[in-house]
Amino acid sequence: MIGLIQRVTRASISVNEQQIASIEQGILLLLGVERKDSRQQAERLLQRVITYRIFEDSTGRMNKSLLDTKGELLVVPQFTLPANTNKGTRPSFGPAAAPELGRSLFNYFSQQAEDKLGTIQKGQFGADMQVSLINNGPVTF
Repeated sequence: MIGLIQRVTRASISVNEQQIASIEQGILLLLGVERKDSRQQAERLLQRVITYRIFEDSTGRMNKSLLDTKGELLVVPQFTLPANTNKGTRPSFGPAAAPELGRSLFNYFSQQAEDKLGTIQKGQFGADMQVSLINNGPVTF
């Protein structure tokens, strides 16, 4: 499972020109599922995302996590993250999970996130989404 974390001051997702999700200060997580992933990888990645210290403390150092700041989380399913880009100029999506597994683990990850954080926002699996964000910093991992 691969996650790309962006610290944001605001982010939203639209599908068919209709906004379906939005957050203020927090994390926009682009989530890719690989074919060998399981619930164990989802749980491990979630724990890292919510405890990763990327928010500033009173001295300006990145010492606080999403849990510490009570920030918001927006999870975006992104099947292109696991792409193999090592050869040529066209990515191969062989490492990506099949849609059924991808959807299942995305939903599991999202449910676990809600259990730990309360309400979260999420994108629509399999949809053509437009993602808007203001990256704070910019900070991306």
